[in-house]
Amino acid sequence: MQREIQADTEAAGGEAVIAVRDLGKSVQGPEGELTILAGVTLHVNPGESVAIVGASGSGKTTLLGLLAGLDVPTRGEIVLGGAHLERMDEEARAALRAREVGFVFQSFHLLPALTAEENVALPLELAGQEDGGRVAAALEAVGLTARRRHYPRQMSGGEQQRVALARAFVARPRILFADEPTGNLDQATGRHVGDLLFAMNRDTGTTLVLVTHDLALARRCQRVLRIEGGRLREEQAA
Repeated sequence: MQREIQADTEAAGGEAVIAVRDLGKSVQGPEGELTILAGVTLHVNPGESVAIVGASGSGKTTLLGLLAGLDVPTRGEIVLGGAHLERMDEEARAALRAREVGFVFQSFHLLPALTAEENVALPLELAGQEDGGRVAAALEAVGLTARRRHYPRQMSGGEQQRVALARAFVARPRILFADEPTGNLDQATGRHVGDLLFAMNRDTGTTLVLVTHDLALARRCQRVLRIEGGRLREEQAA
């Protein structure tokens, strides 16, 4: 059974770290306007884990990009960490992301010319924060201390994704967005990376918003939301 998420922004309380009201995204195609998202409303509370699932092309990654301020909506409101993204320019959104947000992607996005520890240190450097032992601690948390001076080409896909996890958490973000974090990994490696992701989410209290095709991974989250026809529905047990 499914129920459509309520449109009342007060229904989820005033403490949401992500609050979205009546969000829409449309693009111009060769046959006219194409609606990707329509009337999406969402609340995510601090420390919560939420999975977004749906068919290919349903708008999952588009929604994630909007929530992170990587794209702008056609209409509606997005409040991230208390800031209205739709009212901010790209420079302000980038500064907010540097302060508040971590990312994990399907294709890792490590810089090939940097070692594991240099890749993990990047968010701290970009935010002007001191290391204070955080890089070493993050690599230890994902079991890669011995690989800290290795380059991405010298590591397996699973090891590269563990470096990406360490990089995502090193700056202690309030919110972590993960887009198909196990999509390029075999089943066993993906399960291990999933274990690390949820352990770090639990231990740091970071809010997790996860896009995935892997329903087993999605069901490890506290809530599972499905995109259908451009709208967001919350899955309920039958």
